[in-house]
Amino acid sequence: MTETNRRIRRALVSVYDKAGIEGLANAFVKAGTEVVSTGSTAKRLAELGVDVIEVQTVTGFPESLGGRVKTLDPHIHAGILADMTNPEQVEELKSLDIKPFDMVIVNLYPFADTVRSGASVADIIEKIDIGGPSMIRGAAKNSASVAVITDPADYALAAQRVADGAGFSAEERRWLAAKAFATTAAYDATISEWTAGHWPEPESIDAVSKTCVQEGDKARKALERPQEGFETAMFPSCITRTWNYAHGLRYGENPHQQASLYVDALDQTGFAHAEQLGGKPMSYNNYVDADAAWRAVWDFAPQIAVAVCKHNNPCGLAIGNTVAEAHLKAHACDPMSAYGGVIAANSMVTFEMAQNVRPIFTEVIVAPDYEPEALKLLKAHKKNLRILKVAQRPHTDIQFRQIDGGILVQSIDRIDAPGDNPDHWKLVSGQAADTQTLDDLQFAWRAIRCVKSNAILLAKDQATVGIGMGQVNRVDSCHLAVERANTLADGASRARGSVAASDAFFPFADGAEALIDAGVKAIVQPGGSIRDKEVIEAAQKRGITMYLTGTRHFFH
Repeated sequence: MTETNRRIRRALVSVYDKAGIEGLANAFVKAGTEVVSTGSTAKRLAELGVDVIEVQTVTGFPESLGGRVKTLDPHIHAGILADMTNPEQVEELKSLDIKPFDMVIVNLYPFADTVRSGASVADIIEKIDIGGPSMIRGAAKNSASVAVITDPADYALAAQRVADGAGFSAEERRWLAAKAFATTAAYDATISEWTAGHWPEPESIDAVSKTCVQEGDKARKALERPQEGFETAMFPSCITRTWNYAHGLRYGENPHQQASLYVDALDQTGFAHAEQLGGKPMSYNNYVDADAAWRAVWDFAPQIAVAVCKHNNPCGLAIGNTVAEAHLKAHACDPMSAYGGVIAANSMVTFEMAQNVRPIFTEVIVAPDYEPEALKLLKAHKKNLRILKVAQRPHTDIQFRQIDGGILVQSIDRIDAPGDNPDHWKLVSGQAADTQTLDDLQFAWRAIRCVKSNAILLAKDQATVGIGMGQVNRVDSCHLAVERANTLADGASRARGSVAASDAFFPFADGAEALIDAGVKAIVQPGGSIRDKEVIEAAQKRGITMYLTGTRHFFH
């Protein structure tokens, strides 16, 4: 013991989840600790042999409003907040005939669990805890005198300190207080996240706000929409969200980096909650690559698509009449790079596809489901293959990216801009594409979204045949796409007769000329360069079909 230890003579216990309180009850009985408790918690402690004092006995006021009001009373909160190292507060507490608490044990109403259960709005609101956070925050603020327990993992420690009479030291109480503040912060952030999505600003408030803006009002100007259609609900003045620890990872991107997975408290259906059906545990890089592949295949729904990804980039992407056909076409784009890659499908993996995957060294496969025989084959013959089942397609709307000292927030890039529709493309060179060529152009344009910039993608028959990605200039990406198309298929010149997509405009004509020289028959690109005229003239000179979309799909 240290001179800062405080014995636990009197404790307040109010827990929704009562699992694990048996040890605490035994300690209270042995130590003769005075225990004040609420409702069902008091009943459970009494069943375990604790001589419980119910809260209403202390407050002189019954629990009311269906349990909404129980502990919100000065007889409780003064006992929690009194600084027993302050002689004046000690005397004041005595004059009020209020006894202090040495320990507060609280866990909160399961708000996130209730939301995830699909409960009604009324039931969700009832699980917004009021008294619990108030007691926790009061006890945490008063860590000079009070030990606060919010984590069931600390029950055994608390029981030991009660039973042996040691109590907690000042350092330990401060550590417990820090955990308590983290608990209430995360709880409130989860509620804020839910209300932001369900209680948006009504038009009536927005209309009034616009009339109340004063010139020079800096606070309001900070929230002004920078562009038409800007959603202020997506970009509040303060972001309050929480992610819960799921499990540790072996390491991060490299062995010297530590890593863990955290999951959205309100969402149990996203990729982070993938059901693993076989294989080794997921790594940090596995999650990054598999998530990228998972997003890529859903850009093509409802068509059946398969992506093969490596290092957060596709090395093959294709549409097929069957999932097995789509996989074969995607793999054929770059069989060399597919070694040790990730496979994603937006359709059930069939036995036929599993047979094709079997001889290929693959780190992860992810799909909505698997035929029983397909799963049996993969588990039997590829014991290390991480087999993931994700029931729901990607549904995240907002993307976060950390920078030193802050985060960047943006809406997710989807294939839903006006320029993503071929009906809105502008033909600037050559003849209008026939149906098959237009289908390939549309496929290439959708596929380019998931390729790291600068990105050039060659496609034929609804499949990638050459991809140039991640280069610092566009002409190098063009040469890389052509080289991959022509060197990874037993010498076949796959660039000839293919179509090309560019994720952003060609700054010079040289990139487009490299594609044309390789035999590309049609190109789709955003346009918007100051040298668009030169690029278009290069295509016109060679009679090449070229469309401008007016939409860009950078992926950094």
